[in-house]
Amino acid sequence: MTGPELRKLRDDLGEAIGRPLTPADMARLCGLPAVGGAEKIRRWEVTGPTTQVTELLRVLAMASERYPILEKFDVFDRHDVPVHDRPARRQAFRDQIREDVRRRLG
Repeated sequence: MTGPELRKLRDDLGEAIGRPLTPADMARLCGLPAVGGAEKIRRWEVTGPTTQVTELLRVLAMASERYPILEKFDVFDRHDVPVHDRPARRQAFRDQIREDVRRRLG
């Protein structure tokens, strides 16, 4: 993930949960300390985050309709899920991720 992609993700996640996210909010989502965390996010929005943080952010990105549901989480296209139920299940999954983001933010 590049720095500009991280910045776009911050905007997209904010849109998904219904409020803008600050660098401090993103720091909280990434598990960074309150002191200096926002500054680290600002730096990462230029240089890009670490690989470990990128993996976490890829999971959280699924809260937004603009990002795909990762293959390891996509249990909706299996043979035992009726085709007509799949869109509702995908939406419920995204809603669950959004609630997790809100919960992490406090």
